[in-house]
Amino acid sequence: MVTISLCMIVKNEEATLPRCLDSVGEVVDEIIVVDTGSTDATKAAARKYTDKIYDFAWVDDFSAARNFSYSKAQMDYILWLDADDVLLPADADALRDLKATLTDDIDGVMMRYNTGFDERGNVVFSYYRERLSRRSRGFLWQEPVHECLAVSGKILTSEISVTHTKKGAVPTGRNIRIYEALLARGEELSDRGTYYYARELKDNGRIDDAIVQFTRFLEGGRGWVEDNITACGELAKCRQIKGDRTGALEALLHSFVYDTPRAETCCQIGYIFKEQGQMKRAAYWFQRALTLEKPANNWGFTQQDCWGYIPAIECAVCYDRMGQYDKAEIYNNIALHFRPDSPSALHNKGYFDKRKVGDVHGD
Repeated sequence: MVTISLCMIVKNEEATLPRCLDSVGEVVDEIIVVDTGSTDATKAAARKYTDKIYDFAWVDDFSAARNFSYSKAQMDYILWLDADDVLLPADADALRDLKATLTDDIDGVMMRYNTGFDERGNVVFSYYRERLSRRSRGFLWQEPVHECLAVSGKILTSEISVTHTKKGAVPTGRNIRIYEALLARGEELSDRGTYYYARELKDNGRIDDAIVQFTRFLEGGRGWVEDNITACGELAKCRQIKGDRTGALEALLHSFVYDTPRAETCCQIGYIFKEQGQMKRAAYWFQRALTLEKPANNWGFTQQDCWGYIPAIECAVCYDRMGQYDKAEIYNNIALHFRPDSPSALHNKGYFDKRKVGDVHGD
């Protein structure tokens, strides 16, 4: 059986760190906690689980801190988590099983990262991260913000999930400040850095600047295909905010250059037409989303409901507004198949049932 070091970087995590370590502590063989400047009782909380606690002076570089934590690991494989991540019991059991069966020719393991949930706890947004890596390969973290571990070799894609339990917003402007400090020093952002800088600009309301950076990223032509597709969607959102629906559609359609259409893209196109009151055209794109096959082993951002529930219920709305009630009801039933507890679909079901009663009585 292989052994696992858990490596974490933390700052002011006294409230969340115990929950994380409780969820995984019995599976890993070593816990390493690197503190980047806590002013609360984080280190005291960590001492209940490990004596391998180190200080690291923060230098506005997440990769530098993570690489320092990795340098302290002694086990066969290294696992990383943030303090607001947890392994649910089923996933902890699955990791324990993986640990018992993992062979030393595996260089890295991708695990699902669940970060978005609906009001009932269903996963609506997820993607894969390079979560477990063979220590002897000496893989290093790259990028000062939105860092990634540069794994290579034989990679296993696992269905084990890490669940992100949001503790609060990222400090306002922190990531942009790091990026713009790099630019002020005359350094160039990588393709990945340009992509995530654009996302940060958009999320902080600097829409014109975000459009410039998303365009620069796409025109560079060297981005990872999944980032290219997502960048088209984000650029489209920026153009919509500016009132440029034509430009938004052009950005979304451009995503088809990189791979077969994604359901997320088709839904986004459908919403543009729906907002314009063009229900027939909107329904076309929502229907297309329902016909698509989700790419296997897709490590990119995935809005789970776009691959079933959302296009189904939107088709129901579109066909209802076109007066095609039977067709609308069929699609609402499809939505209920994907999410039987959906308040919206259940409300629609009551609406369609009343319509049928009304038809029977000649109303």
